Amino acid sequence: MKELINGYVGRLTAALNNLDISEIENFISVLNKARENGSRIFIMGNGGSALTASHFCCDFNKGASYGYDDKKRFKFICLNDNIATMMAYSNDVSYEDIFVEQLKNFLQPDDVVIGISGSGNSKNVLKAIEYANSQGAVTVGLTGYSGGVLKEIAKYSVNGNIDDMQISEDIHMMLCHMIMQIVSKSAVCVK
Repeated sequence: MKELINGYVGRLTAALNNLDISEIENFISVLNKARENGSRIFIMGNGGSALTASHFCCDFNKGASYGYDDKKRFKFICLNDNIATMMAYSNDVSYEDIFVEQLKNFLQPDDVVIGISGSGNSKNVLKAIEYANSQGAVTVGLTGYSGGVLKEIAKYSVNGNIDDMQISEDIHMMLCHMIMQIVSKSAVCVK
């Protein structure tokens, strides 16, 4: 067991050390600009990435917004949190449309759309990012592996660049926590 544990920790540590810091800085700038402009930030993912998207909403709508006046709060909306809407589109239209059709209801130019996909090739995420690009929104892709199509079509990208889904997901969650602390009033989470 010890060898397996050390192996996982070693791969995770190596992946963290290989992150492109400028990609993270760009992502932070996008989020800060959205907060300053009062823009909405839509976020989505499938499976474990869906949970990370939900977690971003919690940490930024509360953890990084609490204590700020109304105009300086983050406005995150998670497109995978409305199960009924996703199921209706999936059943009546297609699973590839579960995110893009929601964006068509709300998206405004200068809003931010974040797609999380370990492979970078989730068709429903790609379709939403393509639509967001066509509407003048700012797009961000959080990926693993080589980044897939998402890395290529998103205006900004943070790529974990490791061929391991779980470590890719670890990196995305770490980004959530790290950036939340960086953009908060203090370096510790408000209880």
